[in-house]
Amino acid sequence: MKKAIKIKYATAAIMALVALASLCIVLGLLFAGEGPAFAEDETAPTEEVSETLPEEQSGITDTGMKAIAAAIAVGVAAAAGAIGMAIAIAKSNESIARQPEAKADIRSSMMLGLVFIETAIIYALIVAILLIFVL
Repeated sequence: MKKAIKIKYATAAIMALVALASLCIVLGLLFAGEGPAFAEDETAPTEEVSETLPEEQSGITDTGMKAIAAAIAVGVAAAAGAIGMAIAIAKSNESIARQPEAKADIRSSMMLGLVFIETAIIYALIVAILLIFVL
């Protein structure tokens, strides 16, 4: 029974890592098409030529980058919180199954822990909102 539970946790952790890796790959591919930011061509003339587009034409704005950063912050916090909540609920259910007479104490401790986890997720949401609107 315990081995099956460990396999479930390992599977959940691997799925979370795969999701995070795929997010990194997608973001990397999204921004890879912009080319090197500070590359210099030694054979280029010494006069200064600007090949960058104005911000209005390029489509990349500070607000867009802030939104991406906020989405990543909230997404990572929510994913980590969901994994933590799932583990806490699974462990409390195991404890209740082992000791049904302590059901009330176990449930109240679990709810308190879930509140703290959810508070951390809400703090991440507040920071993301501050990133978008204040900074």
